[in-house]
Amino acid sequence: MVEIAVKYLESTTGARLAAGDPDRMCRGVTIDSRAVEPDAIFVAFPGERVDGNDFALKAIELGAGAVVMTRDPEDEVVAMARERGCAVLTCNDPTEFLLRLAQGYRARLRCTVIGVTGSIGKTTTKDVLAACLSKRYRVHATAGNYNNLIGLPLTILSAPADTQMLVLEMGMNDFGEISRLTACAQPTFGIITKVGTSHIGMLGSREGIARAKAEIVEGMPPSAENFEGHHSALVLHGEDDFTPYIIERYARPAGIDVVLAGTSTDDDVCATHIELDEDGRAHFDITFEDGSSFKTHLSIPGAQSVPNALFAAAVAHRLGVPAFEIDEAFASLEMTGRRAQVRHAACGARVIDDSYNASPESMAAGLDLLGSLPCSGTRIAVLGEMGEMGDEAPRLHALTGAYAAAKRPGLLICVGGELADEMAAAARLMGMDEGDVQVVPSCDVLIKRFAGVLGERDLVLVKGSRFVGLDRFVEEVCADAR
Repeated sequence: MVEIAVKYLESTTGARLAAGDPDRMCRGVTIDSRAVEPDAIFVAFPGERVDGNDFALKAIELGAGAVVMTRDPEDEVVAMARERGCAVLTCNDPTEFLLRLAQGYRARLRCTVIGVTGSIGKTTTKDVLAACLSKRYRVHATAGNYNNLIGLPLTILSAPADTQMLVLEMGMNDFGEISRLTACAQPTFGIITKVGTSHIGMLGSREGIARAKAEIVEGMPPSAENFEGHHSALVLHGEDDFTPYIIERYARPAGIDVVLAGTSTDDDVCATHIELDEDGRAHFDITFEDGSSFKTHLSIPGAQSVPNALFAAAVAHRLGVPAFEIDEAFASLEMTGRRAQVRHAACGARVIDDSYNASPESMAAGLDLLGSLPCSGTRIAVLGEMGEMGDEAPRLHALTGAYAAAKRPGLLICVGGELADEMAAAARLMGMDEGDVQVVPSCDVLIKRFAGVLGERDLVLVKGSRFVGLDRFVEEVCADAR
C-alpha cells in the first residue's frame, strides 16, 4: 500500500499543511475513522448526515499519521495532533485529493493496469481476468463495488508495492466520471464489456452511454508506445452495435489498437461450439488472434458469462498467460457475490441469486439462465424494478416483462410499484396466464407471501436493482439451508 511523507502529500495533491511534521511518514489510506490503523491517512468526507471532519479526533486517537480535512481544524484537533505526532492537512475536494494521490502512487507502482467498464458484466470480467492473471503474476484487483471516484483510488492506494497486474473496475453515473478514473489509473489495457441501457436516465441514450464508456481511452497510451513492456489495446465486444462507433470516434483517433472478442469467427478472440451442461455451465472452443485454440469450460453457470470470459482471456493471452493456465482459471472461478450465484433454499429449492443489480440486458441473461438449467418443479422468476432508466423506464420494464413471457416461467413475480405493473402487464399481453403473473409492492410483502411456499424441486431466479432489496428475500429462503 502507499507509503508517503506528509510533504509529498502536499506536493502531490495540493493539500495544505495546517499542523504537524512535513517529514512524518504515512502508510495506507482510509475514509472510515473506524478503520484507521497506525500511521494511516484518514480522509474526511463531509456528508448530508455524517461529516467525516467530526471524526478527526478519533482518527488521531487511533494513531493516524495524517488527517485530511475539508475545513479548518479546531484548536482541540491541532493540539491532539501535535501531542500524538499526527499531521493535519486541509483540502477543498477530498475526492480530487484521493484521485491525485492514487495517480501518483500508480506511477510509482510501474505495474500493468487493466481498466474494465461497461453497462453489464464489469465485475464478472474483472473477476475472471484477475483469476487468469493470478496464474502468472502478482495481481491486485477491485474488491466489492469499489469502482467509483472514491473506490477506484482507494483500490490503487491499497495495492502492494510489488503488484505486477492491477485490475480495476470502472463504474460511472454521468459524463466525465470515466475520464477522471482513467486519468488516475492510466490503464495499459481497457475493456468495454457492453453498451447497454444502465444509466440511460442520466446519459439520455445508448449513444450517450457509449460516449461515456469510451472516455476510458483518454488515459491510455497509444499502442505504438511500449508502455511497461506491453502495447496498449482496447478490448470490445465484436457483436455490440456500438463497437464500430467507439472504434472510429475514439480508439482509432487515439492510436489505440482494438481487439474484438465475441462469438463470430471474424472476431480476434472468439468462442464457438458453445454448449451448456446440465448445471448450466458453458463448454466451448476458444480461438485467439494468433490462431491458437483450445477447448474449455466455465465453473460458473450461464451462457452470458462467455463474452466476459473472452474479454479476460484476450488480455491474459496478450500478457503471456498460456492456454492451459487460462483453462485452469476458467474451471475454478469464484465470482463476487450475488451475481448468478446458485444457492439452495432451506426447502430444497435452488435459488439463482442475481440480486446485486439489474438492467434490461442482465434481466434477459438471468431469464435465459433460468430457462437453461434443469428443473423438475416450477421455474419462478422474481423480478424487481430497475433504477436509473429515466424516461425510458416504462418502455424498458415492459420489454423485460415481454421477454419474461417469452421464456415462459411457471410463475412471474414482479416486485415494486408502477414499473413492476408495467412488467406484469406486458407479460400478460404476451400470453402469460393471469394467475401466473403476480405483483407485490415490496420485498417485505414478497417474503410474507412467497418465502414459505417454494417447493423442493423449484428453480427460482431473483433479480432486481439494489434499491428493491431482493437480497433479503434470498437470505430469508436460504436461511438454515444445509
